[in-house]
Amino acid sequence: MHVKDETINILKQFDIANKFSHLPVLPKASVLIPLFVKDGELHTWMTLRSKELRTSAGEVCFPGGKRGPDDRDDVATALREAEEEIGLAPEKVQVVCTLFPVISKSGLLVTPVVGFIEESFRPHPNPAEVSAVFTVPLDFFTSKKDHYATHGTAGMVGLLHSFYFVDPDSGNQYHIWGLTAMFAIVVAVLSLRKKPEFDIGFDTDDPLSFFQHVLHKHISKL
Repeated sequence: MHVKDETINILKQFDIANKFSHLPVLPKASVLIPLFVKDGELHTWMTLRSKELRTSAGEVCFPGGKRGPDDRDDVATALREAEEEIGLAPEKVQVVCTLFPVISKSGLLVTPVVGFIEESFRPHPNPAEVSAVFTVPLDFFTSKKDHYATHGTAGMVGLLHSFYFVDPDSGNQYHIWGLTAMFAIVVAVLSLRKKPEFDIGFDTDDPLSFFQHVLHKHISKL
């Protein structure tokens, strides 16, 4: 089976659908994790946010943002934001699934949306929001070589993951950490069916239980 088809079949098993629709009303956001196959390997696109932005300025993120008044769901938010930020047209994305939401350090309920795009896609970043766009092999997020983790960070439950990635095309080094790193690890673990070389703090065979626990712990404090 082709890498793309196999990955889609795996990820669909973890689609949360409306599983968390019962949660109390929280400000919502979503991100798009755009996967593509290059030389038989899975990769993803990531962005470096503009230093002029009010929140998370200069940080590495997946394309995404807060839900807009006209967004019908998390998928619509992720697709709209990806088009606004990097010029990725919604019709060019084959949406695969939505994964477990996580409450961010700013109190947003952030839902990752995973989709496949063509390898031929070339981004057109919006300079008001994005200062750089780059690709990362998905298995990078399972290697301990450039990975670091800390415990007990304020506002975080579990480990705070951190990676330093050098883009071979530009030579630029990017610091990928926090929620973005966690989402990347989760998608890598699920897609590649591969346990990382470092502790991730949850059962790779049953990740949903961990994220449900984290969500309920956060919500109980609201």
